[in-house]
Amino acid sequence: MHKKPDITAVTTLARSRLFHIEQVDLRFSNGREVQFERLQSHSSEAVVIIPIDGDDLILIREYAAGTERYELGFPKGSIDAGEDPLTACDRELREETGFAARDIKPLRRIVMSPAYFNHASHIILARELYTAPLPGDEPEPLEQVRWPLRRMWELPQLEEFSDARNHLALYLLGDETGVQK
Repeated sequence: MHKKPDITAVTTLARSRLFHIEQVDLRFSNGREVQFERLQSHSSEAVVIIPIDGDDLILIREYAAGTERYELGFPKGSIDAGEDPLTACDRELREETGFAARDIKPLRRIVMSPAYFNHASHIILARELYTAPLPGDEPEPLEQVRWPLRRMWELPQLEEFSDARNHLALYLLGDETGVQK
């Protein structure tokens, strides 16, 4: 078992409304000292929801500033202070799709790039949907897209379906439902 390195200093390099960049000075057990940079999120966790309504997946299309285009994917959002992942799942699902779910099942907690980023996402399966909208905080109405569950393995071929969390969610969904590739 490796001994974790000692953190000798943490310095904030930049800060924005959503993130701050830190320099972390480390000393490893072999005496080597290095500096790493990491991106810290003010909201350290989020939910990615896989809603299934009958034989359809419910996807949304929304503008993504990072790619400067509209992206197709599963509903998602930050876990607010005081919320647990299942409560955030219910809220985000209702805000982004207008549905709530009677059957909610956590599938996996993931971290996209643990060497550089502390942000975790909980991938959650939502079934037995019913209408229960909540007002959302999106700058424009989200487009809802129904996608046949039997065709879910076509989604990774779409350029607009590029969020790695969505790809992993499909694989977890395949394991859960047995829908073969």
